[in-house]
Amino acid sequence: MSSVSEGRILSSAVPSITPGPLRTALRTDDGVRIEAVYEPCTAGAGAGAGSSSDGTAIVLAHGFTGSVDRPAVRRAAGVFAGRAAVVTFSFRGHGGSGGRSTVGDREVLDLAAAVAWARSLGHRRVVTVGFSMGGSVVLRHGALYAGRPADGAEAGGTAEREGRTGARSEAHADAVVAVSAPARWYYRGTAPMRRLHWVVTRPMGRVVGRYGLRTRIDRNEWDPVPLPPVEAVGLIAPAPLLIVHGDRDPYFPLDHPRSLADAAGEGAELWLERGMGHAENAADETLLTRIADWAVTR
Repeated sequence: MSSVSEGRILSSAVPSITPGPLRTALRTDDGVRIEAVYEPCTAGAGAGAGSSSDGTAIVLAHGFTGSVDRPAVRRAAGVFAGRAAVVTFSFRGHGGSGGRSTVGDREVLDLAAAVAWARSLGHRRVVTVGFSMGGSVVLRHGALYAGRPADGAEAGGTAEREGRTGARSEAHADAVVAVSAPARWYYRGTAPMRRLHWVVTRPMGRVVGRYGLRTRIDRNEWDPVPLPPVEAVGLIAPAPLLIVHGDRDPYFPLDHPRSLADAAGEGAELWLERGMGHAENAADETLLTRIADWAVTR
């Protein structure tokens, strides 16, 4: 799965702060069409209304085989909208978006387009929240897209290592939340991950992915291999970082979130959720509300 240059983000022209839900198509830097939905904050009074007026938007990045219209994504977006405006989108190869999934590599371009769109709508502050594969994407996006002038050399070196140049600061996140994210690539230590690797790497698996899981998967291997999440987390500061993981996650055991938190250092918070499974399907309304509260107050 080859990496590409991360240059200017292209998107549709939209008036600032629209009054109601808006569905559109974005164009990523490498020319992929991405479906996206904007929903304004639904809070009418109190702390939620205050967080809306400060311009905060949450950009939600779904997990592998998800999409903007999947019930779990819509449920999470509905909870988040009680605290802030929300942008949801389908990664490439998913839902109504074009292209093929690279399972976390070029998906940073999709996220960058969504973040840039949120800012074009007038939001001064954007928080990315990613689940599973989307969690790994928000971590790498946080490392590659610089929101502060002082980090140019370090972020530039990271981009060059990935074969990328030109990551633009207007697509940066002001805070990052990774839920059920892996710490490292190629993990096969659980049965669900072994099945996922079969889907991604085998021709018959990709057929199952396309017709059974409604996900179109790129057959090419990564070249170069993207920055691992455990290395990306140390480059996100000073932007706040929240790592959320369930103690019953069947995909990634607890050494993954602990490794991420250790690598991030003092700039990260770690929530280990008792009884929680994996990603957006396992996140209940109480947890989603806590995440939204964290997003609008950090």
